[in-house]
Amino acid sequence: MEFGFGDEDETFRSEARAWLAEHIRAHPGIAGRGGPGSEHEAAGERRAWEKELGSGGWIGLGWREGGYGNRVATLTQQVVWAEEYARVRAPGRYGHIGENLLAPTLLAHGTEEQRRRFLPPIARGEELWCQGYSEPGAGSDLASLRTSAARDGDGRWRVGGQKVWTSLAHQADWCFVLARTEPGSRRHHGLSFLLVPMDQPGHIDVRPIQQLTGTSEFNEVFFDGAVAADVVGGEGNGWRVAMGLLGFERGVSTLAQQVGFQEELNTVVRDAVASGAVRDPVLADRLVRLWAELRTMRWNALRTLGGAEDAGAPSVAKLLWGGWHQRLGELALRVRGAAAATGPHDWTPEAPYRLDERQRLFLFSRADTIYGGSDEIQRTIIAERVLGLPREAL
Repeated sequence: MEFGFGDEDETFRSEARAWLAEHIRAHPGIAGRGGPGSEHEAAGERRAWEKELGSGGWIGLGWREGGYGNRVATLTQQVVWAEEYARVRAPGRYGHIGENLLAPTLLAHGTEEQRRRFLPPIARGEELWCQGYSEPGAGSDLASLRTSAARDGDGRWRVGGQKVWTSLAHQADWCFVLARTEPGSRRHHGLSFLLVPMDQPGHIDVRPIQQLTGTSEFNEVFFDGAVAADVVGGEGNGWRVAMGLLGFERGVSTLAQQVGFQEELNTVVRDAVASGAVRDPVLADRLVRLWAELRTMRWNALRTLGGAEDAGAPSVAKLLWGGWHQRLGELALRVRGAAAATGPHDWTPEAPYRLDERQRLFLFSRADTIYGGSDEIQRTIIAERVLGLPREAL
């Protein structure tokens, strides 16, 4: 099962491939930098890269409407762009949260004034966003959040509380925050979806969280009277908007992710061949299984691509790739044997903790079955929304 790319798609592919080749060459050392587990790499260059993508018209291809400085591409052309981007190992995106999560949410639930204000800077790669959802005690159970917002004497929403695991908050210009705006409300009632500028000294404190990899791509964020610029979807409708946003975390980006997975698998296979580990029949069987599972994930992504009514599709995809990526990380170290326990450089006081790509893959992938909705939450969604089983008691 493969896409039937037409002549227009192949023309689009040629344009995308030529643009990427030219602009990647103009930034030596940026290819392959950034992304999960290595968001600390080439921060300044990648921020500039977002603006370069914007000037080339490559941000916002999947938005259903144009006119905000973006070009609108067909679904097959979006797949073409995502795959070409992954194949040249273009740098990890800083702007994907604004482009792929907030922008579709504004198109679905925002006012035209909000779209005109926020979409063009995203399309130009000028304003970066982070997602203020999870909290201590309200990660997978998002409805139990305690961050609140109340109007001050001037009628502005003032936000107070804490968010956690906030990816790229240290780089973001804005944060969309789910907060409780109705005092005394419980669970998913009385919530609002707020747009909050991050440059508010004394009112917003971003504290990086160091991970197993030694890097800090996500953060704790403390709000102390921070002013919200706008409310999306109307006061008290935050849960509906927030759940609509989560539905956008699927589709074309999944196929691009799988291109990256294929490159990681190819690296592990090359390691196994070079070291002779591939002669171990058990290890060879695991390599073949990973290859077959990755093909299955691609076919599943193609099957569900563009389908808006399959409530279980995002959960199935998350369960598939999270476990697969963990198994790949485990196998990457097993292939290397005892050498996997040593770092790529000698220890120094200035750099006491360094990892190579395989070690980072192993350690970072431990979180794959937790972030973005744990495996337990995904199975509950499938049970309740697809299989029709009784809802879990609160």
